[in-house]
Amino acid sequence: MNEPIKHQVIEKNGVPLFVLVPYEEYLQRCGTSDEGLYLPNEVVKAHAIDGKTLLKAWREFKGLTQKEMGDRMGISQSAYSQIERSENPHENTIRKAALALRLDWRLLTLNEMEE
Repeated sequence: MNEPIKHQVIEKNGVPLFVLVPYEEYLQRCGTSDEGLYLPNEVVKAHAIDGKTLLKAWREFKGLTQKEMGDRMGISQSAYSQIERSENPHENTIRKAALALRLDWRLLTLNEMEE
């Protein structure tokens, strides 16, 4: 019987510093896998059922605040908030947000995924 792959926690002085995860799980958590792009169920639900923009759905999935996203993108929280509410942000903005979220930029636009 195969044992499930477990996460390995690396500690220093009894304080957890890192967690090693299986590579496939890492790819899925980043939004990609060897088979292509991956949308977590939570993101799909937030977008399709709750009506949130993909950017907001991903930000919440990643556990980030609007201020944290603004800081990562080098803009204010209020400027980020406007971007997040937009149904059709500029491609450069999408790419910058994707970098901040550590995602493939195509995960923030349905047009690319439908092709």
